Amino acid sequence: MWYLCVFYHRLLDFRKPEFESLAHLFGSFGDKRSSDPQDRVLQWRLPKDHHPDSPFHFVHLPSEEIARNVANRSILVKGIYELWGEGNDYEELEEAVKSYPDERKLPYLGSESTFKITVDSFGKVLSLQEQNERIEGLYYIPFKGRVNLKKPDHKFWLMETDAHETSNGLPPVVQRRIFFGREVGGADRKLMPMYQLKTRNYLGPTSMDAEMAFLMANQAQAAPGKLVYDPFVGTGSILVSAAHFGAITMGADIDIRVVLDGRGPDCNVWSNFKQYGLPMPVGLLRADNNLPPWRPGLKEVFDAIICDPPYGVRAGGRKSGGRKLLKGIIGPYTVPDDKRADHIPSTAAYTLVECVHDLLDLAARMLIMNGRLVFFYPVLREDGSAENHFPEHPCFKLVATSEQMLSSRYSRVLLTMVKTSSYTEELALAARIKHLEFKENHLKWLEDGNLHSSVFNPSDAESGDSKVTRESKPKYRGKYV
Repeated sequence: MWYLCVFYHRLLDFRKPEFESLAHLFGSFGDKRSSDPQDRVLQWRLPKDHHPDSPFHFVHLPSEEIARNVANRSILVKGIYELWGEGNDYEELEEAVKSYPDERKLPYLGSESTFKITVDSFGKVLSLQEQNERIEGLYYIPFKGRVNLKKPDHKFWLMETDAHETSNGLPPVVQRRIFFGREVGGADRKLMPMYQLKTRNYLGPTSMDAEMAFLMANQAQAAPGKLVYDPFVGTGSILVSAAHFGAITMGADIDIRVVLDGRGPDCNVWSNFKQYGLPMPVGLLRADNNLPPWRPGLKEVFDAIICDPPYGVRAGGRKSGGRKLLKGIIGPYTVPDDKRADHIPSTAAYTLVECVHDLLDLAARMLIMNGRLVFFYPVLREDGSAENHFPEHPCFKLVATSEQMLSSRYSRVLLTMVKTSSYTEELALAARIKHLEFKENHLKWLEDGNLHSSVFNPSDAESGDSKVTRESKPKYRGKYV
């Protein structure tokens, strides 16, 4: 059945990937046994005269239960509605609602149920008087139940868009469009104020924004009974969001001060989970992503790996060994027994290319089949598009990319990969060859970890001598409307 999906007008590139991940979590998409071909692929279409960045989309879902589950859990979906009618004006809307099948409408109009009608608008503000006038104009719908504004049995929405022929920061709409429908499910935006970083007990310079952490958890399909791992756990922001959705969590970090002490007994990673009443991680390891601690025979443990690898902007990557040891100036050493408890191993710089290769190799070994790897990857934009090739691995299929602009030259892309092949020595060798090709062809500023200057010194992008140009594109307002 087709439903009207209304998104919050923010993080536009993340909306459909999050929705589709949740639809696959709660639904049966991709199941070739389904008799209905429409149930195999998630289908989208736009309302008449709407821009692709419009918050209004039609989506085909197999059942109302799936639609409700997706809407109630999503961060960027404002609501999903069974559309009773739409039109360019209220006369056309009335005709459409009257022609909607009675067998679909009457179960929600009975005298034994309560209801509420909400008027919403996109691109303009309606006064309270205008909202009341529009509700009164729905007299032709035979509501028999009582109005209940707090806890109604059924919620109905009248949504109106304004024409945007001129550039006003919103997606252009050629004509006004009006929708009326029954709410199937809606997002709980109370999560954002509850988990916002400014109220978080323990923070660091790389703590992931709460909204983005929840989006990453949804992309990874975190759910009760699933084991989620973050190899760059930091202050635990990503694992907090996964734990909120019921997942079992586990993390690691090379900085022992982060995973062991934090800023004291009441200000550490563990206290972040305690603050929200979430289950504690099953373990936090001091571990090096370059030298993972897993025994050789251990495979396919995690349901999902979610992380934000270090790429040298807010924090640089580190690996064990130290510069002298890695260069062969000194040989391997053994830590004396009396110093093992307090010893902190030396570390050296860890380039992004090497870090991502190790991450993909870890995920290929440790993820279960169809497990998900979700991580951010930086890209340099030239001529208005991301020219960098994303890292690949023969064990994975890239299923979603969501780009977030951070500067005139620099973006980060959230990559969502699904494990499609079991890890073998042959695939590991093929992955190594791909890595060497990727490293050889990769842009120098990425390979050398020189992202900091690209982000914080973008003056070369503004100069007339620069070859970097930006494709003209309307910058839509990042606010809730």
